Amino acid sequence: MTDDPRRTGSKAPPPLRSDGSGSSETGTAERLAMNRTGSFEWDLDAGTLDIDEAGLMVFGLDPNTFDSRPGAVVEQLDPSERARLDVTIDEALSSGSSSYSVHFQVPLADGTRQWTHVQARILRSEDGRAHRVIGVVRDATAEVTHSAFVQDLEKRRQRQTNIVERTTSAMSRAVTVDDVTAALTGPGGLAGLGSDGLALGLVENSALNIIALSGDSVEVLGGLGSGELDANLPLGDTILSGKPRFITSLDSLIRRYPVLEPHMGRLKFRAAAYLPLVAQARPLGGLALFYRERTVFSADERILCLGLAAIVAQSLQRAMLFDEEREFATGLQSAMLPRRIHDIEGGEIAVRYHAAWSGRQVGGDWYDVIALPNHRFGVVVGDVQGHDTHAAAIMGQLRIALRAYAAEGHPPATVLARASRFLAELDTDRFATCAYAQVDLATGTVRVVRAGHFGPLIRHTDGRVASPQVRGGLPLGISTTFKDEEFPETRLDLVPGETLVLYTDGLVEEPGADIDSGVATLVHEISNGPAGAEALADHLSDRLWERWGSGDDVALLVLRRSPDLGSPRAPRLHQYIHQADPEGLSDARAIVRQALTDWDMASLADDAELVTGELLVNVLLHTEGGAVLTLEVLPEPVRRIRLSVQDRSSVWPRRRTPGETSTSGRGLLLLDAVATRWGIEPRGEGKAVWCEMGPASPDPATAATAVSAAPGP
Repeated sequence: MTDDPRRTGSKAPPPLRSDGSGSSETGTAERLAMNRTGSFEWDLDAGTLDIDEAGLMVFGLDPNTFDSRPGAVVEQLDPSERARLDVTIDEALSSGSSSYSVHFQVPLADGTRQWTHVQARILRSEDGRAHRVIGVVRDATAEVTHSAFVQDLEKRRQRQTNIVERTTSAMSRAVTVDDVTAALTGPGGLAGLGSDGLALGLVENSALNIIALSGDSVEVLGGLGSGELDANLPLGDTILSGKPRFITSLDSLIRRYPVLEPHMGRLKFRAAAYLPLVAQARPLGGLALFYRERTVFSADERILCLGLAAIVAQSLQRAMLFDEEREFATGLQSAMLPRRIHDIEGGEIAVRYHAAWSGRQVGGDWYDVIALPNHRFGVVVGDVQGHDTHAAAIMGQLRIALRAYAAEGHPPATVLARASRFLAELDTDRFATCAYAQVDLATGTVRVVRAGHFGPLIRHTDGRVASPQVRGGLPLGISTTFKDEEFPETRLDLVPGETLVLYTDGLVEEPGADIDSGVATLVHEISNGPAGAEALADHLSDRLWERWGSGDDVALLVLRRSPDLGSPRAPRLHQYIHQADPEGLSDARAIVRQALTDWDMASLADDAELVTGELLVNVLLHTEGGAVLTLEVLPEPVRRIRLSVQDRSSVWPRRRTPGETSTSGRGLLLLDAVATRWGIEPRGEGKAVWCEMGPASPDPATAATAVSAAPGP
């Protein structure tokens, strides 16, 4: 503020004034002075400031030396306070306002600072020009200090409220004990509690087990954590006594617990709160909170710490009960599933079971592998309706019954029909779905039936995943009730290296989502997963159960036929082409070309690809099943390739002389033209048409291998 008169928009002198004469004072001056309140009159035209003695006392000015100059009042103010005062006055004068009010600090001679308040009224002429300011000035230190105290108290209370709200919110989402510890030690955990470190210990069989540590803590020091409950250590003392301990200095901590003295130099905190965790009169453990800066605990802060301990104790009690129930449920479920899966000859099997995260809500999902006569075996996955102990009990009985029927050697359709009858005769209204397959890995034959369940998925050797059309019947139990125990059998072929996957709905169902999207995701993960059965089962567990397996049980069975790779000098590949797979034919041609390129026999690729297409088309058009393609290298006596296509039809192809307009009948003629040798061999239920390509064998017996024509397509 300056001494310039007429501050109507420029820098204004301070709003305080009165000359020492007290000419404008009234009889109330003495009463105002007793309350450290004075008055002033500022003549903007004359540029003078009259302040009574009480006002000068507020400003800390000597009445004998004050010269009525406005600048004399503001010269003693700090630059920041002076600038804030100027801005307030300028805005009031230039905006046409009739008054203004402002708080600012005045430095006093004793080095202290006084909060001063000015309340002023602006007098203006008829044209709106300000010419005089009158008002009062008072010592507002007590008022402002009290207001600051109230504001600080409100901030502390709001901070405490936020801590309680954040902790309550985090604990309400914690389901297991691991969830509780993760909420306390994870990102924001310490900030949420308002501390710089914590230790959480649970009492287990009269011993203390530290389950969570974060930040600064006594318990991180060797020998001061888990172990027998020891009253000589602060957390053990708190748990044994059931009383909280509030430590406000390291010296007081050492005096109370001398055993900590050797570790004093390694302690980084200055205060600590040791809190017992008690729920329903049962001591669960203890919680220690550590602070680097705090040296006192007010009554409110002690209540806050005890409140946090109560929240954590309640969450721990709930989580421990959940863990116990879940352990019971999973133990019951595991007891009803096969204890171990025996190794199989010619392949590998991996099984996985995942219980839903729903406490004692035991599910009815199961899997099984059953030894059958003639070196065959059966595989099954199923799901009994419901999620309770009754569903688990029904599952256990049904699994044993189905295993018994299968072990007797019955066909797959008969096994499910008898299992359905068994379930219908039980005193229950539950039904079950399942998929059952009899497998012969020596031939790769798989006979599949299903009862209201998902069909199997097959992963081919090149990573493609097929979903064969497996006809199905009604769920077990329902099929008998409706007198429809027909379970059509579908035959599939697993070539060496291919994988069969059976699963229950928990792996593909997601609440609120189309189940087709879940199946598509499963197909994608199978295709991109590793080849081995165990590795693929682990891959599916990691990728799918985390997302979908929390709300329902999951049973998974992965069966892989051992690959037949031949040897480095005589490599071999197998590929199954399903009749309903529109891309199988083109994929088979591409696989043959790529294999010959990899085997340094690319010169034979064109002829081999042509023959592959002819032989496969013949099978897909004239038989009722798929075909198994085998391509191998015969290194002796000369290096050439052997290509074989096997099907289930016993009708052999025959030579024909097609007319000029015929669209078929040239397949064997083409084969005879490009192959070095070819022939037809019986293979169990069907046949295999084979040919060899490459340099001619030293033994010229070629045509003799061609089989005489038999009636056929």
